[in-house]
Amino acid sequence: MYDGHKYVRVTISAPDVDADDVVVRRARRADLLAIVRIENASFPQPWPYDAFETFLGEPGFLVAVTDDDRIVGYVVADVTTTHGRSIGHIKDIAVHPACRGRGVGSRLLTRSFVTLASHGADSVKLEVRTSNEDAKRLYREYGFESLRRIRGYYDDDEDAIIMVRELE
Repeated sequence: MYDGHKYVRVTISAPDVDADDVVVRRARRADLLAIVRIENASFPQPWPYDAFETFLGEPGFLVAVTDDDRIVGYVVADVTTTHGRSIGHIKDIAVHPACRGRGVGSRLLTRSFVTLASHGADSVKLEVRTSNEDAKRLYREYGFESLRRIRGYYDDDEDAIIMVRELE
């Protein structure tokens, strides 16, 4: 959480779930606090609450929800047209730390592909930190290929890898 000067770690609890235990649906305003908590627990430079708020109502802003209505992951994606092509862009994706490695991120990715394709995207791109080996491995499993490196992309000056995948 950003307190004006430094980032503070926030500890949150979540159920121990598998992908089969969750439903993916569009994000709602009531989900935002849980989304921001997962964001803060997941990234050294998290998005603020109002960044997520701007995506409310977008078809590609999805959450993974348990039977007892707990948010355990989310994805923020949209479609833009560039040079006559509609390209999906996964802007942010995270799973609660206690729920990682159980297929929740895969379920979110798969559903985002369907959503982006239904809104005209013929490919999907994303940016990933060069140091995030787990995410890069997941993206490669889902057909993403590295396109190029952007030096100093993140605020802490870490490079990003642009990865792209064609949609069917």
